[in-house]
Amino acid sequence: MKKVIGTLAAALLAAAGAPAQTPAAQPAKIAVINMQAAIVGTRDGQKAAADLDGKYGPKRKAVDAQQAEINQLREQLQKGQNTLSDAAKNEIYKNIDQKTKTLNRDMEDDQADLEQDQSRYIQEIGQKLGVVINKYARDNGYSLVIDVSGQQSPVIFASNTIDITKQIIDLYDTNAAAMAPSTPPAAPQIQPATAK
Repeated sequence: MKKVIGTLAAALLAAAGAPAQTPAAQPAKIAVINMQAAIVGTRDGQKAAADLDGKYGPKRKAVDAQQAEINQLREQLQKGQNTLSDAAKNEIYKNIDQKTKTLNRDMEDDQADLEQDQSRYIQEIGQKLGVVINKYARDNGYSLVIDVSGQQSPVIFASNTIDITKQIIDLYDTNAAAMAPSTPPAAPQIQPATAK
């Protein structure tokens, strides 16, 4: 009986080991990319950042000026704590309150506009970048590309050798330049027909 069980066990082990003797499948090729860095690193991303800075830079300066006015009023109130009349103090308090409300409203509106513009740029560039990544992954035999730019990324460690962020930025910029509309060809000039 022990001999039969031993033979049966040997047969099962041989059967279980049989697939291992066939040619092994290629291991999955995996890459990581920092999508945020890729988007910002492209020429389009840098242009978008410059556009946003040009649009919102003056608004930041206006907010800073409003904040400086509020700070001046607070200093005035503090310095005149013993010398100002109650009516003057109340006027300064009202002025500070009004300017603070206006400042907060302006900051909220500017922040909402900025986030909307940033989102639009990220979506536009991200869609184009996705096409480049898909092509790159297929052409280079990658089975999986993982975005490691999020704070909640499950990736704890990834070797620099599998980070394709730089390659994707370069490929994106090369393709963007190739896809950019060139100057239209000059219209052919029509020569008047000459009589023969």
